[in-house]
Amino acid sequence: MIFELPAFLGGDMAFPSGPSLPIHDPAIFHALQSAWNDSSWASYDSGHVLALEKLIGEQFRSPHVLTCSSGTLGVETSLKALGIKAGDLVGMAAYEYPGNFLAIHALGAKPFLIDLDPANWQISPHAIDVAIEAGCKAVIVSHLHGGHADMKTIMAKSSFSEVGVVEDACQNPGAVVQGKNAGTWGDFGVLSFGGSKLITAGRGGAILSNKPELAQKAKMLLLRGSKLAALSEIQAVVLSPQLENLKNKNKIRMASVEMLRTKLHFINGIELIQSSFDSGQHAFYKLGLRLNPQKFGLDRECLIPAMQAEGIAIDAGFAALHVSRSPSRWKSAGPLPEAANAHENMLVLHHPVLLQNESALSAIVHAFQKVQSHADKVRKKFYS
Repeated sequence: MIFELPAFLGGDMAFPSGPSLPIHDPAIFHALQSAWNDSSWASYDSGHVLALEKLIGEQFRSPHVLTCSSGTLGVETSLKALGIKAGDLVGMAAYEYPGNFLAIHALGAKPFLIDLDPANWQISPHAIDVAIEAGCKAVIVSHLHGGHADMKTIMAKSSFSEVGVVEDACQNPGAVVQGKNAGTWGDFGVLSFGGSKLITAGRGGAILSNKPELAQKAKMLLLRGSKLAALSEIQAVVLSPQLENLKNKNKIRMASVEMLRTKLHFINGIELIQSSFDSGQHAFYKLGLRLNPQKFGLDRECLIPAMQAEGIAIDAGFAALHVSRSPSRWKSAGPLPEAANAHENMLVLHHPVLLQNESALSAIVHAFQKVQSHADKVRKKFYS
């Protein structure tokens, strides 16, 4: 029992000056200064985008790289290049980034929702069979909140049935999934450079492919005389130094997550969604935590504001699509219990804190302990 009051009840904050975005990197400043000095920042094509695409190809070991304005557009373009059209079914996890759901609808196709693997709350590799049997022409596979989908199993099943795969690696650039770079398993892989991502230019994305004929189709879909929804030269300038340092930053974040996992082990009702990190290098845009309200003593609705009062950058996960979207807009083969569980109990810790020192990580754990020790009072105040 910790007698110190949580901040939600008037105590001191555990983490009064948490890290914020963007993370200031001198290498980014020097790259911007160089682009200012040579005026390349104002050019249609000064070579920065081409250099970035080459660097992505080298680091991700992908022979075909096409930058674009966002990861969401990358998913939509990839589906279109796979031949998805109005009336087609496209499989995706029922707990998923909503932009992927809307990308399917943008083509007039319909999402077929797939349940999660209870082991790590990623798309279930076994439920892929159901999507294939339902007639899905493609499936979107995302790696979410530091977890990894079982790409070996998914690719074996989809390849046998000639179902296209778009691998959404927007949350885990630089991760290694079962021996291959995230984003290089599928027919297409997609990266995001959005404003809060691990590598960011405020906006932007990239499409990866190992298949030249599909890469060419995607390229042609983004041409309207000039490139449609292009990444700018100035965006490429700030992305390149971040990409060069991504591996080192991911190692630091990985070490922090291992430290957090050890410390959180002693708190009843909170655990990481990915229980083992033995398979490859993980990347953490958001760290997924599984809440058991009965064991912890608070439901998520109470817990989040109490933790935020401590200065911790923590939020709920996505709203499950079968809960938040009209039933007329999707199909499924039946109940989606694990997605419903994630909808109610997923917590996500934002990544900047993972680059901090051990005392910052200890402060997060201490915040959980304070809130749990005073759960009854927190609940009473929240619902009063």
